[in-house]
Amino acid sequence: MTSAPPRLLLVDDESSITDGLAPFLTRSGFEVRVAANGQQAWDVVTQWVPDIIVSDVMMPVLDGREFVRRLRAAGDSTPAILLTRVGESGERSAALEKGADDYLNKPFDPQELVARARAVLRRVAAGAAPLVTSQTLVTGGLRLDRPGRRVWRGDAEVSLTPKAFQLLEYLMARPGEVHTRERLLSALWGFDFASHTRAVDHRVAELRSALGDDATDPRYVETVAGVGYRFRAEVRRA
Repeated sequence: MTSAPPRLLLVDDESSITDGLAPFLTRSGFEVRVAANGQQAWDVVTQWVPDIIVSDVMMPVLDGREFVRRLRAAGDSTPAILLTRVGESGERSAALEKGADDYLNKPFDPQELVARARAVLRRVAAGAAPLVTSQTLVTGGLRLDRPGRRVWRGDAEVSLTPKAFQLLEYLMARPGEVHTRERLLSALWGFDFASHTRAVDHRVAELRSALGDDATDPRYVETVAGVGYRFRAEVRRA
């Protein structure tokens, strides 16, 4: 007996996005319903219970952040992924503070969205609180303070460029997951052109140098040959 497909509520006021994305999500194994703004989405969830919500942030009537905030205030813990504008770190922080479980920069690869949605659903099924919502991430002598945008290795603060911090934050919030260079480019830089994939390698090298991590015997950032990178150490909420 096959299990029912997970229910996904897609919320976006741009029909040019939902018209193509909804069928793709359906083909990827989700039962999909679409709402054009947060108010419509609120009306949907009073009659239909989704397993996961994917919502744009900037929408008329009721935006994505306020929609998620209302859900959490009502005691609804349905996991939510918010779609944010590229390069708006403040917007991403606001999304998480309102109760989102993950975020994805626009424009994005639909396959990346499917991967994120499945990862969130796996965490929920395992009863694990999503690390992407944690204010502080800790692993083996390393501590990352999200609100302060600071990192410590033991008692010494580590100096990182903003982009290197974003990369470390992204990887630590998703330990064990293998990320292609293209996925990292899309998530952190907002583009996925193959000619720019060396930008990821340069930032990884910078990060390893700052953390004293050996590429041949990594403690933190591991190279997955022919694919990309993953954060290999176990990460916990502080």
